[in-house]
Amino acid sequence: MADGSTTSRPVRETSRRRARRQKQASTLIEATSSGWKLMLFKIVVLSLLCATAVYAALVLFMIERWLVGSLVIIGAAALTWIYLKRGVLPAKYLAPGLVFLLIFQIFVVLYSGYVAFTNYGTGHNSTKDHAIQAIMLQSQDRVPDSPTYQVSVLEEAGELLTTDQLYLAVVSADDEILIGSAEQPLEPTDQATVEDGRVVAAEGFEVLEFHQLLERQTEITDLSVAISEDPNDGYLRTQDGQRAYVYTSRYIYDEAADTMTSSETGTVYRDTGEGAFIAEDGDQLLPGWRINVGMDNFVRAVTEESIRGPLIYVTLWTFAFAFLSVATTFALGLFLAMVFNDKRMTSRKYYRLVMILPYAFPGFLSALVWAGMMNQEFGFLNNVLFGGAAIPWLTDPWLAKISILIVNLWLGFPYMFLVCTGALQSIPEELSEAAQVDGAKPFQAFRSIKLPLLLTALAPLLISSFAFNFNNFNLVYMLTGGGPRDVSAGVSVGSTDILISMVYKVAFVGAQADYGLASAFSILIFIIVGTISVVAFRRTKALEELN
Repeated sequence: MADGSTTSRPVRETSRRRARRQKQASTLIEATSSGWKLMLFKIVVLSLLCATAVYAALVLFMIERWLVGSLVIIGAAALTWIYLKRGVLPAKYLAPGLVFLLIFQIFVVLYSGYVAFTNYGTGHNSTKDHAIQAIMLQSQDRVPDSPTYQVSVLEEAGELLTTDQLYLAVVSADDEILIGSAEQPLEPTDQATVEDGRVVAAEGFEVLEFHQLLERQTEITDLSVAISEDPNDGYLRTQDGQRAYVYTSRYIYDEAADTMTSSETGTVYRDTGEGAFIAEDGDQLLPGWRINVGMDNFVRAVTEESIRGPLIYVTLWTFAFAFLSVATTFALGLFLAMVFNDKRMTSRKYYRLVMILPYAFPGFLSALVWAGMMNQEFGFLNNVLFGGAAIPWLTDPWLAKISILIVNLWLGFPYMFLVCTGALQSIPEELSEAAQVDGAKPFQAFRSIKLPLLLTALAPLLISSFAFNFNNFNLVYMLTGGGPRDVSAGVSVGSTDILISMVYKVAFVGAQADYGLASAFSILIFIIVGTISVVAFRRTKALEELN
């Protein structure tokens, strides 16, 4: 038996070594295979990334966005180098986050800062060339003795269409075939077929049939194609897609003098550097164009009485709203946390579950529900709780402010309840017991021991809550819409508007959107919130050192 055992031991060791080598070989093969697949995946993804970046850069270069287009190319090249380079593993993990940070944070902030120094807004949202073309187009009259042109309406052919715009094809008096669109004037081409004086086919285009003309009648009626690069030569327009006539503008543009002259009144409109053609009596031709205005938006915000007054009281109300929201929600949340942290209370976990229910529902839905409950005529509060009283919860300026604070208290106290519960449970009970042994009453022990420790732990959360409520757009917009409206203000603003909702209204609400002024307000908000946060965090650090 001993001999057999001795003989089998080397055999088993040999078998184990062979199995180990086979396992190592299979692991190496699998690693090699996975590495090859990973490299192929990287190449495919990076190729798609580079192709997309090149396409985006070309589009940006076409619209003369040289800086942004160059940054896109540089960013794509940097990502390609990072993911193909060995030994830069941390950069591979950091790169996606940095890309999204640059696109959705840094770029937005920088672009908002740029817009704040322009007159970008309604009537000033494009370039000067586009403004000239728009003025010429919106003031067109048909030439009385205009000849009739036999036209065909075209659209681009092919599966990968770059645009859905329409084109007009016409045969001139000297049998020259011309094709143009709303964005480019008529240009000659020799890649078209003409039958009976009308274009019936063109390379790269598809001629619309009669039923297609009917389906796109509105687009065809609105289509104006410049006859040449000079807008004073007129435009071709058609009503039925079969016959076109020459239209000319009531304004004559003099490129050398850079003026617009009305052919009806003879009034001359000049470019005075304000982003529009302006007559001597101050009358403007709109649309204008976007220009840099320096600090004008900031100056307007603090010097124009119609803007300065609303800005001051909205800023004061924003501070009051943010402070009262934090104070009330923290006070109620702390009180409930203390009550339900008492071990003598039974079924505490069920009560805690009920307390956090308002926090479980989306805030904007809760605001809409409260808006219905506070309706002056049909709301639950007036009809049920107050016996049919007509209390203007949302239409009276002061009651609307109180209503917002009540609803925000309902939405915000569960969060404070949760964080205060956690903070209270982290404080050792021995501290309170020692204070009571020394003769301190329960309230004195809480005020002198627990409250300072709570404030030290919760100060960053209170600061962040203040910053959140400072920009609590959803509640204001969903509950009152910022109303009731202040009709005397020079901007769209209401009694319950905070700064962020005021910015939204200036930028997007009403017939006149002023993105430049709204961006200036945004920069002011950023400075205010940033200053408050820095000061508050320094005070918090001092409090921690004191404790």
